[in-house]
Amino acid sequence: MSEGTERSEPASLRQLVREATGYDVRRCGRCSYCTHFVTPDDDLSLEIMLQLVLQNDEEVLTSKTLWSDAALRRAQQMCVSTMDVAAIMLVLREEAQRRGLSKEEG
Repeated sequence: MSEGTERSEPASLRQLVREATGYDVRRCGRCSYCTHFVTPDDDLSLEIMLQLVLQNDEEVLTSKTLWSDAALRRAQQMCVSTMDVAAIMLVLREEAQRRGLSKEEG
């Protein structure tokens, strides 16, 4: 059995977010405040995005909402649970790029 230097599985999305931002998405109070600000261009509410992070669902990494600059601006003022949702979104964008799942046009 050889000891590989590469990890066979990436860290969970929740763990990545917590290590990069200090925020634990389990702190989302599911108050639904952020669900009232979904636009027709969003495919997920910010609350659902955080739930997908908890479920370690890669769908969040390719969602239109994650890659929307308008959603990122809304996220800066959105969370009443004192989480920095915009910072969380930026970490998720970086992870998507690392995994080759980026929606950004190059």
